[in-house]
Parts: sequence; C-alpha cells; structure tokens
Amino acid sequence: MHHSSSDARKARESFERIVAAGKADASVYLGLAYACAGLEDHPSALAALDRALALEPRNLRALILKADHLAAAGDARAASSFYRAAINTAPPADQWPADLRNALARAEALCGRYAAQFEAFLRRRLAAQGLVKGRATGRFSDSLDILTGGKKIYFQEPRQYFFPGLPQIQFYERDEFPWLDKVEAATADIRAELIEILKQESAFKPYVEGNPNLPQTDPQGMLNNPEWSAFYLCRNGAIVPENAARCPKTLSALADAPLARVPGRSPSILFSLLRPGARIPPHTGEVNTRLICHLPLIVPDRCSFRVGNDTRAPLEGSAWVFDDTIEHEAWNGSDRTRVILLFEIWRPELSAAERALVSAMFEAIDAYGEEPARGI
Repeated sequence: MHHSSSDARKARESFERIVAAGKADASVYLGLAYACAGLEDHPSALAALDRALALEPRNLRALILKADHLAAAGDARAASSFYRAAINTAPPADQWPADLRNALARAEALCGRYAAQFEAFLRRRLAAQGLVKGRATGRFSDSLDILTGGKKIYFQEPRQYFFPGLPQIQFYERDEFPWLDKVEAATADIRAELIEILKQESAFKPYVEGNPNLPQTDPQGMLNNPEWSAFYLCRNGAIVPENAARCPKTLSALADAPLARVPGRSPSILFSLLRPGARIPPHTGEVNTRLICHLPLIVPDRCSFRVGNDTRAPLEGSAWVFDDTIEHEAWNGSDRTRVILLFEIWRPELSAAERALVSAMFEAIDAYGEEPARGI
C-alpha cells in the first residue's frame, strides 16, 4: 500500500507540474484525477475530472470515473446520468477498448439498475395517488412506458404521400367507429362465404405481386410470396365481379363503411390469408390519408399483430382499425391458416373537402403520362 501511495504522490506531482506549466490536456487532468483518487483526495480528483471533461466532454474514462465518484458519494441520480453519457458515447459493445470493457459493462448494468429503481419509484408514487388506472389514462400509460424505456416511439412513414397534421395513432379506439357494429354482426355470414372460397386453393394470389413495368424494390421478401395471399372483392377501387358475386353478404356488411374511394386506387377489399408459420415482415404503407380495418375470421392460436409498439392477438369477430403507415408486422405461429377481411377507410380527421382534394390529386398523378405531352 505504502509503495503505491508514494507512486500516486509522485504521479500527482508530475501531473501538477505539467498543469502549472500551462501544458495540460484532458489526458493530463485525467491522470491527475486517478493519482488524487489513489491518494483518497476526492475533492481534488473531482476538480481534475471536471477540468478533463471541460476539455473533452466525451472522454469515456473521465465520464466513468466521474460517475464512480458520484456513486461513491451516494448521488445515484447524478451518477446514472454520467454512466448513461458514457454508454451513449461508447462505440458498440464489440468495439469497446479492452481496458474499458469491464467498466462499461458495469456502467451499463448500473444504468439498468438505476432506471428500474426510478421507474419503480415513479409508478409507486403515481399509484399511491390513485392515478393511472382505467381507460382515461391509456395514452398517459403509453407515455410512461416510453419515458421509462419500455416502449419505442414510432411515427407515420408513408412511402408515397404524407398528409401533414394528422395524429400519430397506432390502433384507433374501436368505439370511434360505430358502423363497425354492423360489420362485426355479419362475421358468421362473412366467414361462411370465405369458407366456400377456401375450398378452391387457387382462388388466392400472393398479396404482393410484381409489376413488370416497375422496378422491383422488395427488400422484405414479400413479392410473389404465397405465404401471404389475397382474394380481392374490390381491387384498387374496382369491383372484381366474379369474386364479388361469391360474397354478397360481405359487401352488404360494408355498406356503411366510409371506404376510401379514389378512382383507380382504392378501396381494396380482400380476404387476407397468412399460411401456417408465416410472418409478414415489418413494413409501412403507402399513404397516410387512409386507415386499414381488419375483421378476423379464422384465427388459430399463436397469431399476433404489431403496429408500432403495440402488439395484439386478433380475436375472431372483433374488428380493429390501425394506421398502416406506422411500421407493422404479423405472425401466424400456428399450424393452421389465418384469414381476415381487410378493407381501407378514409382517416376520420380528413374533412369531406380534403378527401375530395386528395382523391383529385391521385387521379391527376395517375393521369400524368397518359395524356399527350404539350408544348415540350
């Protein structure tokens, strides 16, 4: 012990000479901090650390040492912010410097522990005040999950067209769509029509089919994949007569639905089929002026559906409405086929005038290239 403290004293003196000569950089102050810590002179160690961090705010060793000092002094909250800064500044774990690997792993573990303690305190305190229960606090509960790191934030990412100023809602509240009662009430009739079609395997085609006139941009492996197949009653706004004729009760159940009508584009109304063991990879839809409705018809167990940070299990006869421009995915973990009725509606926030404008715009977009060029 005596030997190391005399080494620390010598180190401290030599670092202090460099400081006195005005030649100190962050590594000198860091060396001084280590020497002072070795001599149990914590105030001087902290002062040297603060000088090092003033020169190099992202110095990993200085951040960890400062956090260690704060933790030793019993200031867990401040310590955790420095451990967190070190973790955020550090490269990915497989590139950590060898001499810092243990310290960074310890910092990560302590961050986790502090975060858990903070979350427990927060939830306990709110619960003690009788807050956070019941539906009125649904959005607030989600915000707490995001605040404490339990949920990620997801936003709309339409691939083609973005209409600004719309709320970022993953699944909409079911009771905002009273016309869904009629759709759900027809579940048995709709399922009966579906079962007739299922007897003919070839009726279903891959949901994502290639268009030879467009470049293939399909990183997710959904293109021409029979694992995810569709039977269209209405496709891109046009009724498919031979299919529609087989499903009169399905179409009449949708009579009051605010279908997103854009000539040549929407709505599409289809039975969507997911084969046993299949997964629809995470993806986002094209335009955020519509919402997608699902009416689950044949749902084996171990099926789930995720929109953003909300994962739900579909229930036969229970419809839901979601924003498909927020990243979403589906799984069928069972050994039976999953089938839902899928259709698209206008976003309720769009006024009638806005719907007409959006529809006219898409018609104009689709007309481009069809008319002869003038004056070019």
